[in-house]
Amino acid sequence: MFITIFVVLDHAEAVARRVGEPYGTLVLTFAVTAIEVSIIVSMMLHGENNPTLARESVFSTVMITSTGVVGTCLTLGGWRHRKQAIVRQGTSAYLAVLAALTVMTLILPTYTRTTDPGTFSAAQLGFVSMLSVLLYASFVFAQTVRHRDDFVEGQAHGVSLRTAPHESISASTLLLLIGLIGIVMLAEQVAASVENTLVTYQVTQADSIVGALIAGLVLMPEAISAVRASLNNELQRGLNVAMGSACATIGLTIPAVAAASLLTGRGLTLGLPATDTVLLILALFICSISFSNERTTYLTGMIHLVVFFTYVFLIFVP
Repeated sequence: MFITIFVVLDHAEAVARRVGEPYGTLVLTFAVTAIEVSIIVSMMLHGENNPTLARESVFSTVMITSTGVVGTCLTLGGWRHRKQAIVRQGTSAYLAVLAALTVMTLILPTYTRTTDPGTFSAAQLGFVSMLSVLLYASFVFAQTVRHRDDFVEGQAHGVSLRTAPHESISASTLLLLIGLIGIVMLAEQVAASVENTLVTYQVTQADSIVGALIAGLVLMPEAISAVRASLNNELQRGLNVAMGSACATIGLTIPAVAAASLLTGRGLTLGLPATDTVLLILALFICSISFSNERTTYLTGMIHLVVFFTYVFLIFVP
């Protein structure tokens, strides 16, 4: 599976170089989101109902990208290049969309009164899902059409983007799709085996561990791509990949899972417990401070990594 992930990464980057920015970052984002949706829905429909699996997977994706991946990019890039430039308008837009989507889908359900805490009624679930898709679609339109310059790496430090080599985009796209299908098939087996093992040994926090595993597996291509971009002094591109994945996960995965829940009648619990809510708010707050300046250093990344390590530790020692 790891070999397949690296192969997919190479072909995704080849396609991204041919189509240019910011379209290139969307290629890998949509691909990874499709993988995560497939895995979550297949595990939801397999065996007994697991109402919190989608919540844990989406929460893990947000925490891994906004603290782990972003923190690694800022730390390694800052250590190599001392200071790195970002486009503040673009990163602020990512953060605003991410904050709105996470609060609506992962925090708000805990405080609604129509159904049990942590859940939405059918009407509420459909309404929030529709708004999530609408907001994410509006963001993609702004990123690719209306305010494209706010997300282009060259705007951050005044240099032109790398020229794309002469690669066959059709061959790379075909091999990318084949590799993604392989990852979906392999990841389903890995995640299901881990889930069965945790249940057999009666491990607490099983859903949190499986959710983090799914998120970690499917995010690996994007994480590696983002870190590579940061080391090449293309921090904005790395942030586009990392934060774009978090926004796409909530904006597209939650509606897809909600549709599966409504069609099959299986329950869906989205509201986070108190500890996870605190961590999520802290992650968003740290991001808002980090992206408020046009330059970052390794210290900025270390702050993100501290929050990330706290999240990982609390999975096993809640």
